[in-house]
Amino acid sequence: MKIARVLGNLVATAHHPDYDGRKVMIVQPEDPRSEGAALGKSFVAVDLVQAGPGDRVLVLTEGNGVRQLLGADTGPIRSIIVGIVDEVHLA
Repeated sequence: MKIARVLGNLVATAHHPDYDGRKVMIVQPEDPRSEGAALGKSFVAVDLVQAGPGDRVLVLTEGNGVRQLLGADTGPIRSIIVGIVDEVHLA
């Protein structure tokens, strides 16, 4: 799993049928140890928790876990937002 910041919504008129009816967001991975500094490239994730732009979220990027949560063969879906992060405490 990764901690990321939601940059915004993604809307596409031409897409794979597995995306029908799903909210798709663009997320930017963050380094939790450095006050949210960007870490790597942004990517697309399906939203399961009603996140919005600016929210810090928890993103599952492991294919088998994604398939289990969505309950079927998810085709090209490989990342989903599974939680909204309130705070990060590091020891």
